[in-house]
Amino acid sequence: MACWKLSSTLMAALLAIAAGPGTTRPVAVATSAHLHFYMHDVTGGPSPTAVRVVNGPRGSFGNTVVIDDELTEGTSQSSATVGRAQGYYMMASVSNLELMVNMNVVLTSGPYAGSSLTVVGRDDVSTPVRELSVVGGTGLFRMARGYVLWKTVTPEILDLEIFINP
Repeated sequence: MACWKLSSTLMAALLAIAAGPGTTRPVAVATSAHLHFYMHDVTGGPSPTAVRVVNGPRGSFGNTVVIDDELTEGTSQSSATVGRAQGYYMMASVSNLELMVNMNVVLTSGPYAGSSLTVVGRDDVSTPVRELSVVGGTGLFRMARGYVLWKTVTPEILDLEIFINP
């Protein structure tokens, strides 16, 4: 074990030296944050942002939807855009409306523009407030950990409160 630690440390140092100066740039990382915005999961109309790409073998079980949903400051789609929710969700229960969600919250404006958060979890749609996990991130949210409180406002609007732990 100690040999592996030494060789992995040596390998990391050699790779850093081989990469040369100026190939990496330090990024300040947010120690904690509280974000609040609305996700517009548009499934119909001329410009849907959520599209079913897989039909499950029986009923809705296994149905998979790919998303590129707009994130806004308010519930109106004309509110200021703060980013996109990109990923997918699938029907993960044979008998209930329960989803498995996997998405990146990509922030495009405000103090965290250019950073992203990775959100994974179970969404039991019958529950008023669901909790999903923040399992990583990039930019100011590199290696982030935390959780999302996820609430349905309308069938196509979700209220997301994201808490990043220090």
